[in-house]
Amino acid sequence: QVQLVESGGDTVQPGGSLRLSCAASGLTLDSTAIGWFRQAPGKEREGVSCLSNNDGSTYYADSVKGRFTIHRDNAKNTVYLQMNNLKSGDTAVYYCAADPLDAECTILDGIIQDVVMDYWGKGTLVTVSS
Repeated sequence: QVQLVESGGDTVQPGGSLRLSCAASGLTLDSTAIGWFRQAPGKEREGVSCLSNNDGSTYYADSVKGRFTIHRDNAKNTVYLQMNNLKSGDTAVYYCAADPLDAECTILDGIIQDVVMDYWGKGTLVTVSS
Protein backbone atom coordinates (compact mmCIF):
# COMPACT_ATOMS: atom_id res chain seq x y z
CA GLN A 1 0.00 0.00 0.00
CA VAL A 2 1.37 3.36 -1.06
CA GLN A 3 1.38 6.19 1.44
CA LEU A 4 2.64 9.74 1.15
CA VAL A 5 2.83 11.67 4.40
CA GLU A 6 3.52 15.38 4.44
CA SER A 7 4.87 17.28 7.41
CA GLY A 8 6.46 20.59 8.23
CA GLY A 9 3.53 22.93 7.83
CA ASP A 10 3.36 25.77 10.33
CA THR A 11 2.48 29.42 10.81
CA VAL A 12 5.27 31.80 9.89
CA GLN A 13 5.65 35.51 9.35
CA PRO A 14 6.14 36.99 5.89
CA GLY A 15 9.75 36.60 4.84
CA GLY A 16 10.16 33.43 6.87
CA SER A 17 11.13 29.95 5.75
CA LEU A 18 9.76 26.45 6.08
CA ARG A 19 10.79 23.05 4.85
CA LEU A 20 8.05 20.61 3.98
CA SER A 21 8.71 16.88 3.90
CA CYS A 22 6.95 14.11 2.01
CA ALA A 23 7.82 10.64 3.25
CA ALA A 24 6.84 7.74 1.02
CA SER A 25 6.17 4.11 1.76
CA GLY A 26 5.23 1.41 -0.69
CA LEU A 27 6.73 3.47 -3.48
CA THR A 28 10.30 4.31 -4.42
CA LEU A 29 10.40 8.02 -5.11
CA ASP A 30 13.49 7.88 -7.29
CA SER A 31 11.49 6.06 -9.97
CA THR A 32 8.52 8.42 -10.14
CA ALA A 33 7.70 11.99 -10.92
CA ILE A 34 6.95 13.69 -7.60
CA GLY A 35 5.23 17.01 -7.20
CA TRP A 36 4.07 19.53 -4.65
CA PHE A 37 0.67 21.14 -5.06
CA ARG A 38 -1.24 23.60 -2.93
CA GLN A 39 -4.79 24.72 -2.44
CA ALA A 40 -5.75 27.96 -0.77
CA PRO A 41 -9.23 28.56 0.63
CA GLY A 42 -11.66 29.28 -2.17
CA LYS A 43 -9.09 28.61 -4.87
CA GLU A 44 -8.31 25.76 -7.19
CA ARG A 45 -5.42 23.46 -6.54
CA GLU A 46 -2.24 24.53 -8.30
CA GLY A 47 1.06 22.88 -9.04
CA VAL A 48 3.95 24.40 -7.13
CA SER A 49 6.92 22.25 -8.02
CA CYS A 50 7.79 18.95 -9.64
CA LEU A 51 10.86 16.74 -9.79
CA SER A 52 11.44 14.46 -12.74
CA ASN A 53 13.43 11.45 -11.72
CA ASN A 54 14.52 10.40 -15.18
CA ASP A 55 16.94 13.31 -15.52
CA GLY A 56 16.52 15.28 -12.30
CA SER A 57 14.75 18.19 -13.95
CA THR A 58 12.83 20.48 -11.66
CA TYR A 59 9.87 22.69 -12.41
CA TYR A 60 8.35 25.57 -10.49
CA ALA A 61 5.28 27.71 -10.73
CA ASP A 62 6.17 31.27 -11.69
CA SER A 63 4.85 32.49 -8.35
CA VAL A 64 7.47 30.54 -6.41
CA LYS A 65 10.51 30.56 -8.71
CA GLY A 66 13.60 31.70 -6.91
CA ARG A 67 12.01 31.11 -3.52
CA PHE A 68 11.14 27.39 -3.41
CA THR A 69 13.41 24.40 -4.01
CA ILE A 70 12.43 20.77 -4.41
CA HIS A 71 14.90 18.00 -3.65
CA ARG A 72 14.95 14.33 -2.78
CA ASP A 73 16.78 12.19 -0.24
CA ASN A 74 16.93 8.68 -1.67
CA ALA A 75 18.15 7.12 1.55
CA LYS A 76 15.09 8.40 3.38
CA ASN A 77 12.72 8.00 0.42
CA THR A 78 11.59 11.53 1.15
CA VAL A 79 11.08 14.62 -0.96
CA TYR A 80 11.40 18.10 0.47
CA LEU A 81 10.14 21.52 -0.48
CA GLN A 82 12.31 24.28 0.90
CA MET A 83 10.30 27.50 0.98
CA ASN A 84 12.05 30.81 1.55
CA ASN A 85 10.85 34.40 1.62
CA LEU A 86 7.32 33.27 2.24
CA LYS A 87 4.46 35.58 1.36
CA SER A 88 0.88 35.76 2.48
CA GLY A 89 -0.13 34.40 -0.92
CA ASP A 90 1.69 31.17 -0.10
CA THR A 91 -0.88 30.34 2.57
CA ALA A 92 -2.46 27.04 1.61
CA VAL A 93 -2.64 23.34 2.29
CA TYR A 94 0.33 21.74 0.59
CA TYR A 95 0.13 18.24 -0.86
CA CYS A 96 2.73 15.97 -2.32
CA ALA A 97 1.79 13.62 -5.11
CA ALA A 98 3.44 10.93 -7.19
CA ASP A 99 3.00 9.67 -10.72
CA PRO A 100 4.05 6.03 -10.60
CA LEU A 101 3.68 5.56 -14.36
CA ASP A 102 6.16 8.19 -15.43
CA ALA A 103 9.48 9.37 -14.08
CA GLU A 104 9.06 12.67 -15.91
CA CYS A 105 6.83 15.52 -14.77
CA THR A 106 3.93 16.36 -17.04
CA ILE A 107 3.98 20.06 -17.86
CA LEU A 108 1.47 21.67 -20.20
CA ASP A 109 1.66 25.36 -21.08
CA GLY A 110 3.96 25.81 -18.12
CA ILE A 111 1.45 24.28 -15.72
CA ILE A 112 2.38 21.28 -13.58
CA GLN A 113 -0.34 18.75 -14.25
CA ASP A 114 -2.07 17.10 -11.33
CA VAL A 115 -4.30 14.72 -13.27
CA VAL A 116 -1.42 12.31 -13.84
CA MET A 117 -0.66 12.02 -10.14
CA ASP A 118 -2.12 8.77 -8.81
CA TYR A 119 -0.98 9.00 -5.22
CA TRP A 120 -1.60 11.90 -2.87
CA GLY A 121 -0.83 12.74 0.70
CA LYS A 122 -3.37 14.30 3.06
CA GLY A 123 -1.67 17.65 3.12
CA THR A 124 0.02 19.99 5.55
CA LEU A 125 -1.10 23.53 6.32
CA VAL A 126 1.16 26.49 5.73
CA THR A 127 -0.01 29.85 7.05
CA VAL A 128 1.95 33.01 6.35
CA SER A 129 0.74 35.82 8.53
CA SER A 130 2.07 38.69 10.58
